[in-house]
Amino acid sequence: MPASSVPAVTLVSATEADFEELVALRIDAMRESLERVGRFDPARARERFRAGFSAEYTRHVMVNQQRAGFVAVKPGADQLLLDHLYIRPGHQGQGIGAAVLAKIFEEADARAMPLRVGALRDSDSNRFYQRNGFQFLSEEEWDIYYIRQPL
Repeated sequence: MPASSVPAVTLVSATEADFEELVALRIDAMRESLERVGRFDPARARERFRAGFSAEYTRHVMVNQQRAGFVAVKPGADQLLLDHLYIRPGHQGQGIGAAVLAKIFEEADARAMPLRVGALRDSDSNRFYQRNGFQFLSEEEWDIYYIRQPL
């Protein structure tokens, strides 16, 4: 996608009050991938998101003053975890996710920390992360893990 057509993306802090909107967006964004592997269960998806949700590390992805998605990056002792990156289905394929990653990469590079991410097996997100500089790290039954080293 030409740089001129990539939308301007800003990241805005989320709050605990945003939980319902965020979990609905996550379920909507994950539905197709989870259905593909026979694991779509909205109640379980909600429970898993609630268990790990931390507003402190979560930011809304804003495009043209609209919430187009959200991202959560959690610090660890020796790496950062890209815990969530979801773009609303109607906003996917426009370069928004890559623009968000560029911002997250700048933050990780400034801290000289690797960035780790997990993706559901058979999800399109696997190609997305590989295309954007992540390298295969390991895999489990349902997830594949990638890492991006700082520049």
